[in-house]
Amino acid sequence: MATWKTRGLRGSTLEELINRTNELYLEKGLALIQKIPTPITPLQIDKDSRHITLAYFDQKSTVDYIGAVQGIPVCFDAKECTSDTFALQNIHPHQVEFMTQFEKQGGVSFLILFYTVRNELFYLPYRDMMRFWNRAQEGGRKSFRYEELDQDYYIRPHHGYLVPYLDALQIDLEAREVDS
Repeated sequence: MATWKTRGLRGSTLEELINRTNELYLEKGLALIQKIPTPITPLQIDKDSRHITLAYFDQKSTVDYIGAVQGIPVCFDAKECTSDTFALQNIHPHQVEFMTQFEKQGGVSFLILFYTVRNELFYLPYRDMMRFWNRAQEGGRKSFRYEELDQDYYIRPHHGYLVPYLDALQIDLEAREVDS
């Protein structure tokens, strides 16, 4: 049983930025993306603030977000990194399995990475995530470096969108067409 106590706010800033972007995408009719809540069972609740102070995860979550972009099913997870090296242990096997199955059903899976030390966002296509994942599974590096990321997938905030990942999704879709 995984217990949650102090790590519950990790990634909340990134998720808030993504949530606001998703609201704008919905307002503009560009996408319908929903945050998937992590199922928890509270163990302790602060009586004054009514906040959960101790809980355990009921089950393994899949990904943070799921939805559709102009008829294309998408799912993605948001991850933060405090250095130039992203440890693959931050991606869980059940998440990789879900994303793999999602891809097999014709969906598009990816990660959004926030390098807090650089204040930079990246879209990591499923194929690149799997390249790093498989390298680790075959005894190679258990992480990937910032320098290994494709700079075409750098996410630049613009026009009021804080995490405009649809631009990178378009690049990903074009690359998939070339590959097929």
